[in-house]
Amino acid sequence: MTQPVFDLTYYVKGALAGGICCSVTHGALCPVDVVKTRIQLEPLKYNKGMIDGFRQVIKAEGMAGLATGLGPTAVGYFVQGWFKFGGVEFFKTKAAGFLGEEKAWQYRIPIYLGAAAGAEFIADIFLCPLEATRIRLVSNPSYASGLMTAFPKIIKQEGVVKGFYSGFGPILFKQVPYTMAKFAVQGWAAEQMYRAIRTSPDQASEGLKLTLALSSGVVAGVAAAIVSHPADTLLSLVNKEGAGGNGTIMQRLVVLAKESGFRKLCLTGLGPRCVMIGSLTAGQFAIFDTVMSLTGAQKFKFVDPASKIE
Repeated sequence: MTQPVFDLTYYVKGALAGGICCSVTHGALCPVDVVKTRIQLEPLKYNKGMIDGFRQVIKAEGMAGLATGLGPTAVGYFVQGWFKFGGVEFFKTKAAGFLGEEKAWQYRIPIYLGAAAGAEFIADIFLCPLEATRIRLVSNPSYASGLMTAFPKIIKQEGVVKGFYSGFGPILFKQVPYTMAKFAVQGWAAEQMYRAIRTSPDQASEGLKLTLALSSGVVAGVAAAIVSHPADTLLSLVNKEGAGGNGTIMQRLVVLAKESGFRKLCLTGLGPRCVMIGSLTAGQFAIFDTVMSLTGAQKFKFVDPASKIE
């Protein structure tokens, strides 16, 4: 089957689908993220697991406490999803076009990894200020009433670089490996699932494609969560007001890493995050595929040259 043309319209559709899927899934899981972030920031207070963490937040702040940071979450992840999914499609198709069909199939995993890394770096430049604002609101709900009031307050108190980009290093260490694992593992897992049931995306029904997108997304999400969790913990800590002292960003990160210890960085809040990221990633790939289909876009796929000989 001939690959469709990948032009500006295709990339805009991919970016739009990516923005929608990331905004919807991160927004829907905002309550889980609130509890996960609290566990990371205050492990002595929130020390009885995820369910009890929900109870503690609701008891102290009401149900509205679980929606803390929803504004920057929805906006930030729409922007990030736009550049991430759109960027992955752009870099992936360009690399495949440059290498040719046979070599693109042979090197599909490195292409997934490289495309994901490049797209995520660009996306994080736009995500970082909104993620810093979200964490500030979650760690201190009385800091501001929402995104529109928190943004200027952070700029006034700390400036743009310290206020919004203190976590840029950790967010890269978190998001770049996370996204590389997410796209590479999902692509590999979906490929294995199609092979196991002896069919292909061209032959599968829409229902089967949705099921496999969800299933491969869960596998990818759990793998990505484990890989990126230490940096996620550091990111939560460094955006907490006064955390790590008053040195440079790297000095503060070193202080926070030493204070936390390797075991806590890797394991604190990992369970809730695996649940969250596994669900989130499954939902993202399912929504992305659905929106792409609704827009009439034919998704790029790597083609095994051997399949044409059969």
